[in-house]
Amino acid sequence: MQPTEGKGTAIVTGGARGIGKAIAARLLRDGYAVVIFDLDRDEGMRTAAELSFLGRTEFIEVDVGSEDSVNRGFRKVHADLGPVDALVNNAGISGQFGSPIGYLDMGEWNRILAVNLTSIVLTTKNAFPLFRGGKGAIVNIASTRFLQSEKNTFAYTASKGGIVSLTHALGVSLGPDIRVNCISPGWIDTKGEPLSREDHEQHPAGCVGKPEDIAALAAFLLSGEASFITGQNFIVDGGMTRKMIYAE
Repeated sequence: MQPTEGKGTAIVTGGARGIGKAIAARLLRDGYAVVIFDLDRDEGMRTAAELSFLGRTEFIEVDVGSEDSVNRGFRKVHADLGPVDALVNNAGISGQFGSPIGYLDMGEWNRILAVNLTSIVLTTKNAFPLFRGGKGAIVNIASTRFLQSEKNTFAYTASKGGIVSLTHALGVSLGPDIRVNCISPGWIDTKGEPLSREDHEQHPAGCVGKPEDIAALAAFLLSGEASFITGQNFIVDGGMTRKMIYAE
């Protein structure tokens, strides 16, 4: 797919790899200039260089869990590119799964909530005055963990549930000029590691998802074709959350 005419500037948090990188690439092909926010400077610089043939790509080292860092990042965006047209809140961390509640590390809890959930408030707060003509669109990336859990995944699960609720709170509060929607991916192969036939066949859709699957929906939700959609959460999981599974 070749780049189309310019659509303005999009910011993608956690855009150095995985789903975020796929979203950045798709938005570049769709004609956006893309700013990648990521804490991994080396990977962020490599991704920006790799994608630059698609259009204007800038990397800014940002810790989305830090208010000061997010503020600095948006000041640089404003200085370098001016108004913002789209924001994708993709950055997230999972921490160490498996600690029982009695051994929960509150430092890790606070960090996961800061990066996964509070960051969306920080980025939206900063983007709000920069949206071109006061209009724009935001897509938040949550997870199917908002409605199902693995054992002892308290912080990650709580943060993803919070994203879904925060999405409709923002959609109601910022409308009609700024639309806010959410995508909840299921199993997405972000590492390209070998997967078994059983991995794929357990999905009603017949396969594990690809980052490009999420990128395609994000691009649609940011586009004018989705002008009547806001405050919504879209589950993209190959049908897994609709499938009843019994132990044999």
